Amino acid sequence: MASGLHSRRGFFAIGVGAAALLAGCAGLERGPAVPLGRTVQASVLGLPNERFYPTRGVDALGAEFDAAVRRLRRTQGLTPDAPVPPVQLLAVSGGGEDGAFGAGLLCGWSDEGSRPVFELVTGVSTGALTAPFAYLGSAYDPQLRSVYTDLRPSDVLASRGLTAALFDDALNDNSPLFATISRFLNDDMLAAIARAYNDGRLLLIGTTDLDSQQPVIWNIGAIASTGHPRALDTIRRILLASAAIPGAFPPTMFDVTLDGQPYQEMHVDGGAFAQAFLYPARLGDRRRERVQRGEQVVPATAYVIRNGRLDPDWSHVQRSMLNIVGRAISTMIAASGYNDVLRIYANAQRDGIDFNLAYIGSDFTMELPEPFDQGYMRALFDYGYQRARHGYDWAKRPPI
Repeated sequence: MASGLHSRRGFFAIGVGAAALLAGCAGLERGPAVPLGRTVQASVLGLPNERFYPTRGVDALGAEFDAAVRRLRRTQGLTPDAPVPPVQLLAVSGGGEDGAFGAGLLCGWSDEGSRPVFELVTGVSTGALTAPFAYLGSAYDPQLRSVYTDLRPSDVLASRGLTAALFDDALNDNSPLFATISRFLNDDMLAAIARAYNDGRLLLIGTTDLDSQQPVIWNIGAIASTGHPRALDTIRRILLASAAIPGAFPPTMFDVTLDGQPYQEMHVDGGAFAQAFLYPARLGDRRRERVQRGEQVVPATAYVIRNGRLDPDWSHVQRSMLNIVGRAISTMIAASGYNDVLRIYANAQRDGIDFNLAYIGSDFTMELPEPFDQGYMRALFDYGYQRARHGYDWAKRPPI
């Protein structure tokens, strides 16, 4: 962490470290948590496919993928036995301010002229904020650019002061970020997401359910397509939850219903489980089984945007408890992100999917002076933009 605890990893570490050290303090009031073992049955909007729990099985998510292919066939006017053209998959990782890299890359890719329409887009944390724009295509590049180049710290957070570590659920208030999300994600954008879903494309966002300690994959297009009066607010809150760094930002509380009774779930940054995902490995098992039976599978190309570096982030660590704890947590975060890339690569190789990776190179040397610094984000956006504008050199494997 060359720029010390003002870097993104340090910011994350302060929040997580404070939460861990003060775990025994009394908390704020909240609704009753969903009972043990019943999380999968609880619902926010009453939709059977509004979200999935990959650690509890992939049948429901597999059925959603199959239904998407059927809708895609209908949209393209294909007969049931006609082969589906190759599909394009995109995973956008977490990374805080470093999300400016992925945003710049996508915009530069559009201007270069070869950016495809993605049939599947997934996002976690800052990647969750990028994913809806990437999903809707190049027409939404101006909004995506604005999010990462016009953003100021005051558009993301409001500090609660140091006493918040003792008396509140986070060091900062993220209601400014919710307002920012709401400004961009409006009724028109909701309708566009619904249309893309009905055409056979999927937008999936990851959060972490702290009560049940499970990753949750939210089916954003399905929620948007229902016309439910709370669909827009729910999607906004999902994006907020996916970017809620524990300790640094408050969790997002979701009111759910189970057996007609009200409960409340606590969701935080999806990066607590995975900083990037494409599809659960067991869905790949289903794909290979179909190949073995001689059935058709849809050819696919996967793109992974890692909003971060993959080389070690050297630092002279001061010999103090907070610096050591912060550095250790930032190391775990970096290792987790790298392992997520390795996992996606291994699954793609195993399942016969073309793999392509983008990440921040060691040639970007600007340091982050403070969280969500506009100058840093603009420079990183331009770094990603210029490389994509001139034809991005996608890595075919992680730099092992």
